[in-house]
Amino acid sequence: MTDYIILILCIIVIISYAFDISAKYSKIPGIIFLILLGIGIQFIVKTLNLEIPNFQPLLPVMGTLGLIMIVMDASLDLKLEKRKKSLVIKSITSALVLFAVFTAALAYILIEVFNIPVRDALMNSIPMGVISSSVAIPSAINLKTNEKEFVVYESSFSDIFGILLFDFILISQGPIGQRIFNIAFNSIITLIISLITAVILGILLHKISYHVNYVIIMTSVVLVYILAKIFHLPALLLVVTFGLALSNSRFLEFKAVKRYVDFPKFRSDVEAFKKILAELTFLVKSFFFILFGYYTKIEGIFNWHNVITAAAITAGIFLFRMIFLKQVLRINLVPLLFFSPRGLITILLFLTIPAASRIPLITEEVVTLVILFTIFILILGNFIYKKEKLPAVIPSDLKTAGEPV
Repeated sequence: MTDYIILILCIIVIISYAFDISAKYSKIPGIIFLILLGIGIQFIVKTLNLEIPNFQPLLPVMGTLGLIMIVMDASLDLKLEKRKKSLVIKSITSALVLFAVFTAALAYILIEVFNIPVRDALMNSIPMGVISSSVAIPSAINLKTNEKEFVVYESSFSDIFGILLFDFILISQGPIGQRIFNIAFNSIITLIISLITAVILGILLHKISYHVNYVIIMTSVVLVYILAKIFHLPALLLVVTFGLALSNSRFLEFKAVKRYVDFPKFRSDVEAFKKILAELTFLVKSFFFILFGYYTKIEGIFNWHNVITAAAITAGIFLFRMIFLKQVLRINLVPLLFFSPRGLITILLFLTIPAASRIPLITEEVVTLVILFTIFILILGNFIYKKEKLPAVIPSDLKTAGEPV
């Protein structure tokens, strides 16, 4: 039996690898194929009446690990440079405004039309407002450098804002003023912890001559993330800050620090770590989405009530995005309009909603359909986009973001 399990796992990894490679040429994100593969496995298991252990409890664990790895991988690619200031401001503004407006609009509809309590309405709306960095970032591979960086910053900070607000509503107690103060204070503490952790890690890498280094880096990231969650700190903000500290270590090269850290070696280790991280991210993400597809209720996907609800939510997502990009940021809509997929964070946050706060209108099948619809629109955008024929999509102050100075 053990041999068959290992054989199946190997076949799944190879198939996922084929999906990942094909995505570069077909412009179809591999997540679509992974979810469909999971649904296909479910259909085969039911048809053949096979006995399969319950792996559903693994979904939150694998999703959390995948989230840490994806955001860490993205933050390691971000170089803080003065010439990127305008791009970073615009992308972060886009992430914050679009997330806030859509979440508020959906929550308002749930409250006024369906008489859902405010807290429950917000908790069910937030997952729908978060752009998935796990889908958007890999799908932006064929974009111009400045467009790709816009997607990376926007999706990463959309994840951060979504998780911060969700945690704020889920666990915070007391008056609203006290809650806001707590989250601001916790964010500052998180930033300090991230920088200190980066320095400590650099010192350890400098002192340790043992050949196993990259496991220590990854374990440190996961450890600090989990500790941050236990103490109700914005854990994802910690991962992003930690990744930025690693990829921009030149800002930490003070005399007092250089005495203990060999920065050339440190940067070399970080570059090698990025390669290992990409491999681990691929594995975790593949199994997560296959499991998610496997536990999706097929009959619910074809329910017209769910389809209409998901279609309305998707329409709202891209309507707000179109208005904001065109009227506020004043940039051409292609291709950035299409890069607003939902995915890993949406699933994780939805699974975290307490059972008592779930509402009948937004079910797991609706979430799945919203993910599929937004990814199909992203695919459409990739097919429409012809970077060699289109003018620059970013205003003049962003055009130099990906060009040498």
